Amino acid sequence: MTIQRISSGGEFEAKVGYCRAVVAGGWVQVAGTVGQGEGVVDQCRSALTIIGNALAEAGASFADVVRVTYMLPDRREFEACWPVLAETFGANPPVATMIECGLIDPKYRIEIEVTAFLPK
Repeated sequence: MTIQRISSGGEFEAKVGYCRAVVAGGWVQVAGTVGQGEGVVDQCRSALTIIGNALAEAGASFADVVRVTYMLPDRREFEACWPVLAETFGANPPVATMIECGLIDPKYRIEIEVTAFLPK
Protein backbone atom coordinates (compact mmCIF):
# COMPACT_ATOMS: atom_id res chain seq x y z
CA MET A 1 0.00 0.00 0.00
CA THR A 2 1.27 3.44 -0.95
CA ILE A 3 1.00 6.30 1.52
CA GLN A 4 0.88 9.88 0.27
CA ARG A 5 1.51 12.73 2.69
CA ILE A 6 0.21 16.21 1.89
CA SER A 7 1.53 19.34 3.59
CA SER A 8 -0.16 22.73 3.54
CA GLY A 9 2.85 24.53 4.99
CA GLY A 10 0.94 25.45 8.15
CA GLU A 11 3.02 26.73 11.06
CA PHE A 12 2.14 23.83 13.36
CA GLU A 13 2.97 21.06 10.87
CA ALA A 14 6.73 21.42 11.36
CA LYS A 15 6.48 22.38 15.05
CA VAL A 16 4.30 19.43 16.04
CA GLY A 17 5.45 16.90 13.43
CA TYR A 18 2.41 16.12 11.31
CA CYS A 19 1.08 16.76 7.82
CA ARG A 20 -2.22 18.24 6.67
CA ALA A 21 -3.48 15.02 5.09
CA VAL A 22 -2.55 11.40 4.55
CA VAL A 23 -3.87 9.29 1.67
CA ALA A 24 -3.77 5.53 2.32
CA GLY A 25 -5.91 2.53 1.45
CA GLY A 26 -8.48 4.54 -0.48
CA TRP A 27 -9.00 7.02 2.36
CA VAL A 28 -8.00 10.63 2.89
CA GLN A 29 -7.52 11.68 6.51
CA VAL A 30 -7.28 15.46 6.92
CA ALA A 31 -5.83 16.70 10.21
CA GLY A 32 -7.62 19.10 12.48
CA THR A 33 -7.42 22.41 10.67
CA VAL A 34 -7.80 25.95 11.97
CA GLY A 35 -8.27 29.01 9.79
CA GLN A 36 -7.50 32.68 9.96
CA GLY A 37 -9.95 35.51 10.49
CA GLU A 38 -11.54 37.72 13.10
CA GLY A 39 -14.51 35.56 14.05
CA VAL A 40 -15.66 31.99 14.01
CA VAL A 41 -17.38 32.23 10.60
CA ASP A 42 -14.29 33.69 8.89
CA GLN A 43 -12.10 31.06 10.54
CA CYS A 44 -14.55 28.33 9.50
CA ARG A 45 -14.41 29.46 5.85
CA SER A 46 -10.63 29.71 5.97
CA ALA A 47 -10.23 26.23 7.49
CA LEU A 48 -12.56 24.77 4.86
CA THR A 49 -10.45 26.36 2.10
CA ILE A 50 -7.31 24.72 3.50
CA ILE A 51 -9.14 21.39 3.82
CA GLY A 52 -10.56 21.71 0.30
CA ASN A 53 -7.07 22.28 -1.10
CA ALA A 54 -5.75 19.16 0.68
CA LEU A 55 -8.69 17.10 -0.58
CA ALA A 56 -8.11 18.33 -4.14
CA GLU A 57 -4.42 17.45 -3.97
CA ALA A 58 -5.43 13.97 -2.83
CA GLY A 59 -7.90 13.61 -5.72
CA ALA A 60 -11.05 14.07 -3.65
CA SER A 61 -13.58 16.79 -2.84
CA PHE A 62 -16.08 17.71 -0.15
CA ALA A 63 -18.58 15.41 -1.90
CA ASP A 64 -16.31 12.49 -0.87
CA VAL A 65 -16.19 13.39 2.84
CA VAL A 66 -17.82 10.73 5.02
CA ARG A 67 -16.99 12.10 8.49
CA VAL A 68 -16.34 15.56 9.89
CA THR A 69 -15.46 16.63 13.42
CA TYR A 70 -15.87 20.21 14.57
CA MET A 71 -14.03 21.39 17.68
CA LEU A 72 -14.86 24.73 19.27
CA PRO A 73 -13.88 26.29 22.59
CA ASP A 74 -17.41 27.74 22.85
CA ARG A 75 -20.23 25.56 21.51
CA ARG A 76 -22.53 28.61 21.37
CA GLU A 77 -20.52 29.88 18.37
CA PHE A 78 -21.20 26.76 16.30
CA GLU A 79 -24.64 27.78 15.06
CA ALA A 80 -23.18 30.79 13.23
CA CYS A 81 -21.17 28.34 11.08
CA TRP A 82 -24.12 26.17 10.04
CA PRO A 83 -24.91 28.06 6.80
CA VAL A 84 -21.26 27.81 5.69
CA LEU A 85 -21.18 24.11 6.46
CA ALA A 86 -24.50 23.43 4.71
CA GLU A 87 -23.20 25.29 1.65
CA THR A 88 -19.92 23.34 1.68
CA PHE A 89 -21.38 19.85 2.01
CA GLY A 90 -24.64 20.51 0.14
CA ALA A 91 -26.32 17.36 -1.12
CA ASN A 92 -23.51 15.14 0.25
CA PRO A 93 -23.58 15.62 4.02
CA PRO A 94 -21.16 13.50 6.05
CA VAL A 95 -21.72 12.16 9.53
CA ALA A 96 -20.64 14.84 12.00
CA THR A 97 -19.60 15.42 15.58
CA MET A 98 -19.15 18.72 17.41
CA ILE A 99 -16.90 18.80 20.47
CA GLU A 100 -16.43 21.69 22.89
CA CYS A 101 -12.76 21.80 23.90
CA GLY A 102 -9.71 23.98 24.20
CA LEU A 103 -7.71 24.61 21.02
CA ILE A 104 -3.96 25.11 20.57
CA ASP A 105 -4.25 28.93 20.78
CA PRO A 106 -7.13 30.98 22.26
CA LYS A 107 -7.33 33.07 19.05
CA TYR A 108 -8.75 30.04 17.23
CA ARG A 109 -12.54 29.65 17.41
CA ILE A 110 -13.00 26.44 15.37
CA GLU A 111 -10.95 23.45 14.26
CA ILE A 112 -12.24 21.02 11.63
CA GLU A 113 -11.03 17.54 10.61
CA VAL A 114 -12.42 15.31 7.90
CA THR A 115 -12.19 11.80 6.51
CA ALA A 116 -12.95 11.23 2.84
CA PHE A 117 -13.20 8.14 0.66
CA LEU A 118 -11.30 8.45 -2.61
CA PRO A 119 -13.51 8.21 -5.68
CA LYS A 120 -12.59 5.39 -8.07
